[in-house]
Amino acid sequence: MSTVDGQSAPGGSPSGVPADLKLEAVVIPVGDADRSEPFYDRLGWRLDADFTFDKGSRVAQFTPPGSQCYVQFGSHITGAPPGSAHGLYLIVSDIEAGRDELVSQGVALSGVFHPEAPGAQPDPEGTGDPVNGPDPDHKSYNSFATFEDPDGNGWLAHAEHEKRIGRPDSDCPDWSAEYMAREQSGQVLPV
Repeated sequence: MSTVDGQSAPGGSPSGVPADLKLEAVVIPVGDADRSEPFYDRLGWRLDADFTFDKGSRVAQFTPPGSQCYVQFGSHITGAPPGSAHGLYLIVSDIEAGRDELVSQGVALSGVFHPEAPGAQPDPEGTGDPVNGPDPDHKSYNSFATFEDPDGNGWLAHAEHEKRIGRPDSDCPDWSAEYMAREQSGQVLPV
């Protein structure tokens, strides 16, 4: 955890309001940053930084278009084995157009698929029963495509909530949390 603008609150928030916990970065374990950098560049992600430090550490940082979270990889920044990150989710407004764009940039993606059971999430180990093509009702979180980086880190793209509701939604993280909680408890899903 890091602080922003040098602020800190030892012992928690004095107001009793939970502190914001914003996901800032995801570290992706890679074997060779020089091999990974062109791949993430080809995805159209913005290179924010590429630093080398004393003792051989290196950090490359990329941000996907429209994302407030970035990814980092490099040398000596994680003990996780290269290629061990799976189930990294990306959202796109149109799964087929998003897939086509990445394919045109030379990225090998799966075909678009959806889970056999409504509301079921894809199995990252590939043992589920996906159905070829997008979800017939084009529901959010129901159409997917997958790809891997050069080390085998697994990415999953899915169609986004905003397309489902037909407008931008600045509260999408809140909606998503409510959606998942209701889905898991068998309640009526939010619109």
